[in-house]
Amino acid sequence: MSSWRNLLLRIGDKSSEYSSSSDFKDHIETCFGALRRELGHSSAEILSFLLQCAEQLPHKIPLYGTLIGLLNLEDEDFVKKIVENTQNSFQDALDSGNCDGIRILMRFLTALMCSKVLQPTSLVVVFETLLSSAAITVDEEKGNPSWQARADFYVICILSCLPWGGAELAEQVPEEIERVLVGIQAYLSIRRHTSDSGLSFFEDDESGGDVEKDFLEDLWERIQVLSSNGWKVESVPRPHLSFEAQLVAGKSHEFGPISCPEQPELPSSISAVAYGKQKHDAELKYPQRMRRLNIFPASKTEDLQPIDRFVVEEYLLDVLLFFNGCRKECAAFMVGLPVPFRYEYLMAETIFSQLLLLPQPPFKPIYYTLVIMDLCKALPGAFPAVVAGAVRALFDKIADLDMECRTRLILWFSHHLSNFQFIWPWEEWAYVLDLPKWAPQRVFVQEVLEREVRLSYWDKIKQSIENAPALEELLPPKGGPNFKYSGADDQEKTEQEQALSSELSNKVKGRQTAREIILWIEETVYTIHGQEITLSVVIQTLLDIGSKSFTHLITVLERYGQVMAKLCADQDKQVMLISEVGSYWKNNAQMTAITIDRMMGYRLISNLAIVRWVFSPENIEQFHISDRPWEVLRNAVSKTYNRITDLRKEISSLKKSVVSAEEAASKAKADLEAAESKLTLVEGEPVLGENPTKLKHLKSVAGKTKEETVSMHDSLEAKEALFARALDENEVLFLSLYKNFSNVLMERLPDASRDGTLQSLKSVNGDSMAVDIEEPSTMEVDDENERPKKSQSNGGKTTNGYNVREKEQWCLSTLGYVKAFSRQYASEIWPHIEKLDAEVFTEDAHPLFRKAVYSGLRRLSNEL
Repeated sequence: MSSWRNLLLRIGDKSSEYSSSSDFKDHIETCFGALRRELGHSSAEILSFLLQCAEQLPHKIPLYGTLIGLLNLEDEDFVKKIVENTQNSFQDALDSGNCDGIRILMRFLTALMCSKVLQPTSLVVVFETLLSSAAITVDEEKGNPSWQARADFYVICILSCLPWGGAELAEQVPEEIERVLVGIQAYLSIRRHTSDSGLSFFEDDESGGDVEKDFLEDLWERIQVLSSNGWKVESVPRPHLSFEAQLVAGKSHEFGPISCPEQPELPSSISAVAYGKQKHDAELKYPQRMRRLNIFPASKTEDLQPIDRFVVEEYLLDVLLFFNGCRKECAAFMVGLPVPFRYEYLMAETIFSQLLLLPQPPFKPIYYTLVIMDLCKALPGAFPAVVAGAVRALFDKIADLDMECRTRLILWFSHHLSNFQFIWPWEEWAYVLDLPKWAPQRVFVQEVLEREVRLSYWDKIKQSIENAPALEELLPPKGGPNFKYSGADDQEKTEQEQALSSELSNKVKGRQTAREIILWIEETVYTIHGQEITLSVVIQTLLDIGSKSFTHLITVLERYGQVMAKLCADQDKQVMLISEVGSYWKNNAQMTAITIDRMMGYRLISNLAIVRWVFSPENIEQFHISDRPWEVLRNAVSKTYNRITDLRKEISSLKKSVVSAEEAASKAKADLEAAESKLTLVEGEPVLGENPTKLKHLKSVAGKTKEETVSMHDSLEAKEALFARALDENEVLFLSLYKNFSNVLMERLPDASRDGTLQSLKSVNGDSMAVDIEEPSTMEVDDENERPKKSQSNGGKTTNGYNVREKEQWCLSTLGYVKAFSRQYASEIWPHIEKLDAEVFTEDAHPLFRKAVYSGLRRLSNEL
């Protein structure tokens, strides 16, 4: 990489390119000198790379803005091109709904304004254009309020620019910026308050959702505080002030007009469902970037001004966004932000808020695992203790943590510990053994240990809890497969059944084909022993042969899947097949899940059979004490969802191919017609048509392109037919899933909760859930070692016992999963909502069940 590129990339960092200096003024002068020398013969490369750096290292935008301001003094035309390119990129981002592009380019424009490159009135025009679009969108008569998510996003973008340029705007165009702020206040008065219902980290936040400020209201309050403080922001560097005397001589450029896309038209039939569908689409396209987790006591971040917290969060989220493929670079930039204060606690809160963000994190959870791991190594004296404090704080509130967040936390924590030799002070949590088996804290510890065993081996994990040896009780069983016909228990199985199993095993070892084994079963086994014993012997034996490794399992399924398919042709038999898998691998939840998942992949079992098995009595009893049935159900629904997603992508690709093929066929046909109509001389006589050789070639090309077009159309029709069938299957799946949820909940939900609040369900035992508000927060952590003060808590429950009865905990857990499934697959559920409303979400359904579904789907409360 050339030196000027390195200087641009590393500006603001402590690096060898800048002799390890950390002075921004020196960095800008050094980089400016290098760019000025190269500008004459590398202007195009510099322009492209400079804009790329500004867009992908947005925490350095003030430095790049100042640099461009200095270049403006040298070459106005070059900087004019930068402004024009930025305008084109900004318009493209608006048209395509590229949220990150819009937000970052607006910050870049603000920095250009601060450096006298852009006229402040031009920036105000951009603000007013977005504000006008937002106001029209939420207008009941002129707009489409279901797209408020986009309107809110535009206003958030405007407010987000003010920490970077509010002072300059207030100084240079005070009346104009005041007009913008008054417009924002007017917008806030007509928009609908956004409830976090369904997306809150903690269940106990749901009840106060309409009272708490939403993200936009909170940001507006922070901006008002900033304005009253004279627009002073510690966390935003202002390097342009060091060059103010020079920059003022530069020419300020105008920013061309921009336009916001029209909001989608209101649906023809104004109904709550139609509104809900459009609202869901809008929130998918313009998602809220973050939700604050607030797991540490205020004392840990109280030195920060309200706006500084917002700015540091923006920095951290930008680094996570642009370095998602470079974990070490990500960690390095996260610890080196251009702020004059420490922010380890805020950094931990921000990362955990992204890891647990609902409905899904921006990136795969493994990315956050790696970043946290690298930060622990980069800041060994500070960050590990902060992470440990975050885990303890979340553990204290685990009973109120959303079920999806709980699952993610379990997966993250077990993986995190596996990278640090599984070291954790388990003795702190040994008290969970005194809690009932359904207490969320006890279940959390049990599930973390089970996941650790998957990542290592049983004896290693037992050794890791030697400081709390009693926790061995929560480890999964050490035993391997539970083969019915091993001969270890002659009392249970007859010698005849064991002989059949041995005979089948020998046939498999003798490489007999699936067809031969099917004939043997039909002629020798089935006629004598009947369906149940035949199925048990065959499935158990084949599973045992495939138990040595994942490869063995795949080999058995590929070679003898036909045998299983023949035995289990209908749904009832498939449920029996899954039960045999559960029985064989009863000591290994991971292999149960993998085997069922692979069988579904080979279409030996259907998703409906899996749903039926999950809701069988033996599994229902585990809903609140184990993740085992939920993992199988998640895999089944995800696989169905992925099939539909893949088909959508294939259809989209095929449609593009059809268009290309039609264009090619049209061109070939036109070329042929032109050639045929052309007059040529043959032996002095005019003849219609090109020479025969060329004509023959053109006919061949036209024929081939026409065939390709027909072939593409056929492929598209076939895929669309598959897609239509998949959608129908999806509808049946969700009908089955929700009917089962409704039935089991109706049987168990007590009448005391029919007023439709979770609090009433938690309060079935009277005041047993009450917490003394005078008590100090149990989430406060000791300053020295980050360990909790005094006794542990269980989300408001004392360590002496968890005061929610088993039946109520079962209901709370199951309702939590109802909401989690509804939220995760909302995009696939909304197209079938009318059918679900008519058949499942009726007035007869329990209010708490409907509330959990609606909360997950983010349906408005007035639809209940």
